[in-house]
Amino acid sequence: MRTRIKICGFTRVEDAVAAAKLGVDAIGLVFYPPSPRSISIEHARNIVNALPAFVSVVALFVDGQESQIKQVLNKLAIDVIQFHGDEPANQCNIYNKPYLKAIKMTKQMDVLQIAEQYNDASALLLDTYQPGIKGGSGHQFDWDLIPKQCALPIVLAGGLHADNARLAVQSVRPYALDVSSGVETEKGIKDVAKMAAFIQQVKEGDN
Repeated sequence: MRTRIKICGFTRVEDAVAAAKLGVDAIGLVFYPPSPRSISIEHARNIVNALPAFVSVVALFVDGQESQIKQVLNKLAIDVIQFHGDEPANQCNIYNKPYLKAIKMTKQMDVLQIAEQYNDASALLLDTYQPGIKGGSGHQFDWDLIPKQCALPIVLAGGLHADNARLAVQSVRPYALDVSSGVETEKGIKDVAKMAAFIQQVKEGDN
């Protein structure tokens, strides 16, 4: 099975369209105002409307209010919700949408227990823990903390870029990789060459 690729944190239409043309499986849109990659519903609509068919749109929230999440879902064609905060399972499954639950990885984190707790999630997204940071960290965590077998698919995030994407695929064998800062020139501005290199390295890791 090939490793899927999600690129997160788009702020420009042309970057999202370029990613789609390069063959990315999903794009992530951030609806968390403290993030430099956060965008408005109106801006997000321009991005979504420009995408070709068969590219999934993931909406990222961090401890978002139910009213905020429903407003986004009502106004945009969202395929998957990504919960990146401390949301309990009973607040993730009320929207009639597939969802990813992000987990901040520490040595004490029991991924198998979390998978049982969020058993109706489409996947667990494993990211790096950094105190005081609720969104993505841009740093890599110890992949040895990831169990070899898990009841839910694993989406690997945290400090990924073209130089470690192939190793990530070969070492972890995740369902998908999720990258943001590793393919940027600055926060929210994607680099087409970096995206292409990342996607190529993932493909090589699958071979």
